[in-house]
Amino acid sequence: MTAMQVFNSLGRESQTFTPRQEGKVAMYVCGPTVQAAPHIGHGRSAVAFDVIRRYLEWRGFDVTYVVNITDVEDKIIAAAAERGVSADVVATETAEQFRTAYRLLNVRPPDIEPKATDHIPEMITFIEELIASKHAYPAPNGDVYFAVRSYEPYGQLSGRKIDDLISGSRIEPGEDKRDPLDFALWKAAKPGEPHWDSPWGSGRPGWHIECSAMARKYLGHGFDFHGGGTDLAFPHHENEVAQAEAAYGAPFARYWLHNGMVNLSGEKMAKSTGLMVDLLESLVQYPPLAMRLFYLRTHYRRPVDFTVEAVEDAVKALERLWAFRRRFPGGPKQEALPDAMNRFQAFMDDDFDTAGALSVLFDLVREGNGRLDAGEPVGGWVAAYDEFIEVLGLSEPPVEVDDLSPALDKLAERFKIEPAGDPVATVERLVEVRTRARADKDFALSDAVRDELAVLGILVEDAAGGTRWHRQ
Repeated sequence: MTAMQVFNSLGRESQTFTPRQEGKVAMYVCGPTVQAAPHIGHGRSAVAFDVIRRYLEWRGFDVTYVVNITDVEDKIIAAAAERGVSADVVATETAEQFRTAYRLLNVRPPDIEPKATDHIPEMITFIEELIASKHAYPAPNGDVYFAVRSYEPYGQLSGRKIDDLISGSRIEPGEDKRDPLDFALWKAAKPGEPHWDSPWGSGRPGWHIECSAMARKYLGHGFDFHGGGTDLAFPHHENEVAQAEAAYGAPFARYWLHNGMVNLSGEKMAKSTGLMVDLLESLVQYPPLAMRLFYLRTHYRRPVDFTVEAVEDAVKALERLWAFRRRFPGGPKQEALPDAMNRFQAFMDDDFDTAGALSVLFDLVREGNGRLDAGEPVGGWVAAYDEFIEVLGLSEPPVEVDDLSPALDKLAERFKIEPAGDPVATVERLVEVRTRARADKDFALSDAVRDELAVLGILVEDAAGGTRWHRQ
């Protein structure tokens, strides 16, 4: 197995990947803070790390993939207050919106999806250990803070220096910390907010301690990959590193991966900027896997500009991929093309370069179509296609026509065949009617069946390998 190179944000350099445990990969990705519906930036991050996970598994690693849900945080509490509902209602409803969007994008569910509110005891234990090691202190008002200056390497992940950070820092009204740089591990309860009992009084955890506690519980220390968007590198990930390594004197995560942001008109898209494109609405407007392809055409670390033209081009490109595979029904009859496999792996081994890997896939499709047109064997091309398309998560989903069942039954009646009961089987019977009509040179009937199916969005195509159909 050749070596994989990854760009490690910790050190800001390309490094050879060596797993903590041979043959296994432990991976933690910061999931959503569920205060509002997902935007397309969330989709970009989810797809990027989903492909990294898929590729590691394709390379033979046993991957444990953890993605958390932050369901208690200042923004969630503010959203709940604005709506006049509990924070739990906002978090539950919004988390399901994220899951729905990710399912549509063909993002596989994580192996473990911990919620912050289910891990309060672990967070309290973590904070107690930090206090015992003099890296944290309880304040008189019931808050608990991490003492940033007690951890000398602070800033190693983001490349920031404490002396630079102090400029502009201040202690906000109501805070009771010793240093403007210190951050909250535990926040004393306020009226109307969710709260839990603790040794320092009733309150709730700070944001940063949540991920450190959950990552430690499920992956231990020194796990392989920690991922998230570049917007999380500071202060969230920097604080994660500081509190985890201060508590245990051991590396927290060994490789830090950060995906680039999605921009609109050259500006970063985020709720804080007011520049947003709703992800669920986009997945109604465009085929979801075309959105996935749009994300993957740019290396995960680079920012990507969202434009209608770019997504519409992805729609056409995706159709080119699927049209090739439809020309070869059934499974491949031989091994995948070695040269294509090597090129694909070389790109993905170079810091998960999906843009380069896609170039191999499109070359494969172009060559495969040429061979099919010339009547030459193409099994190796198809086998490689099947490998690549699965790693990238772009496989054409099974045709679903259940919503067309009444219309298909009427069409069957018109062409004097018995509806099959199952709408897919009814389509197959209609296609058989057309095939027999063509064989009998009854082109009027053949064209009528094809045209009526097309009205329903079902396209029938004739090729050297036989007749095939798909839903537009």
